[in-house]
Amino acid sequence: MSARPKRLLAILLMTSGLVATSALADDTHGLAAPVSAAPAAKPVPVDKPEKSDNALIAELPADSVTHHDLTLAAGHLGYTATAGTLTLRDDEGAPSAKVFYVAYVADGQQVARRPVSFFFNGGPGAGTAFLHLGAAGPVVLNFPAANPTDGANAQLGPNPDSWLRFTDMVFIDAVGTGYSLPEKPAKAPKQFWGVKQDGSAFADAIRLWLEANRRQRSPKYLVGESYGGIRSIKTAYALQTEQNIPLAGIVMISPAIEMNLIGSTDNPLADAILLPSLAAAALERDHKLTPQAVDDAYRYAFGPYLSTLAGPPLGADAAHDFYGKVAAMTGLPEAVVAKERAQIDPQAHDVRSRDGRLYSLYDGTLSIADPYPEGIDNGDSPEPVLAGYGLAYGNAFTGYVEDALGFRTDLKYDLLNLAVNKAWDYKEGGDLISRGMPDLRKLMAVNPSLRVFIANGYFDLTCPFSGSRWLIEHMPVGRDRVRLKVYPGGHMLYTRPDSRAALAHDVSALYTGSP
Repeated sequence: MSARPKRLLAILLMTSGLVATSALADDTHGLAAPVSAAPAAKPVPVDKPEKSDNALIAELPADSVTHHDLTLAAGHLGYTATAGTLTLRDDEGAPSAKVFYVAYVADGQQVARRPVSFFFNGGPGAGTAFLHLGAAGPVVLNFPAANPTDGANAQLGPNPDSWLRFTDMVFIDAVGTGYSLPEKPAKAPKQFWGVKQDGSAFADAIRLWLEANRRQRSPKYLVGESYGGIRSIKTAYALQTEQNIPLAGIVMISPAIEMNLIGSTDNPLADAILLPSLAAAALERDHKLTPQAVDDAYRYAFGPYLSTLAGPPLGADAAHDFYGKVAAMTGLPEAVVAKERAQIDPQAHDVRSRDGRLYSLYDGTLSIADPYPEGIDNGDSPEPVLAGYGLAYGNAFTGYVEDALGFRTDLKYDLLNLAVNKAWDYKEGGDLISRGMPDLRKLMAVNPSLRVFIANGYFDLTCPFSGSRWLIEHMPVGRDRVRLKVYPGGHMLYTRPDSRAALAHDVSALYTGSP
């Protein structure tokens, strides 16, 4: 069998640097127009101008504070939005970066008891527009129900499932993404674009916001998506050990936690982790998806399937039976399974292409017309999310932050900076690729009140739900404080309205301490 291509981290989230043409309505969808008013909390201090090697820094406007009203099932909720930047500094006190953030603070709340959550996406190199407009913010980007891959006709509207009803929110873009800019671009890779320094930078930004807004006593949560899973763990560890800030909880959505379980090739354990998601997608396409059927696929994957892959080579008859079983579970042709020797590469064109449709790595049930139904090299086959509707979040966010939040700039919002992704240093200590579980184990041990919620989509082939389940099952400490919930959907499970609503409901239980 020919060498299988690596499942590169570049597929983890979410889109490329292309510009989409999603529709953005002219009004602000019920949001109040921006006004110049000081927030109730202490504003972020404005730094004196200091020399920067990055001319784009001068294009960042002053912080903008606006007031809005959100209609929820329980009534109206007034809130204050701040779109602005935080200044990170190096060990000598010199500015090292301007970090863009958007904060939403509910009006009239007791801040000592009101939780505050800090959001970030992954990539690495992705901005927070996905979680911001997709899951938790007060405004959501809705895709046409008749064609969820149609980003050109996506529309912004109020989010009835906004997390603002149970937590204040701060969305932070990593340096090099969104509107976050390094002061010295030549030093950015060493300063920011690596596992440990990234966690430290986010921890520092969080400390700055907490101090400026007098929120040190508030319960604190982190929310990360995709590579943001590892990022949330590393940031939590940096907050605990570098900033003296313990957390109340961590929420991970479609997380990458152990890269060797999703980014490796010819790894039987990684193959076993992928198989139940392939099976779940096939069940959904056949309208047979049930929790029991998925659980059966999980047990087969980590039982007979894994032992067969790791065992001695099969004889002809046994191989035929094995490949037939895997083909029946995944809905793939037996010839394709045999060619892959049952170690399915989800990027392969003949795995993704069926009956003239091309299926997504991010959602195994979502497809577009295959532009190459006759077959093509894997690298030339487009990804419906990566190069498709996911791009709509970038254009929509640019319009929203300017029109509704009053943060106006000619700078491009970097939805995914591929230069950051390419330059990322995954090494940490003696590990050649980043790992989250060692630090999570320590956090769960030293912070006995820390609770973790993990959300996965059944049909996500990039960060399969089985990886989260298997890791939780093998946690030696704190397992009773980690909850996993799997939803109908893919990597961006929140693009499905029902799953977005269920996610908000389930996450709120983490904040209230409900089981």
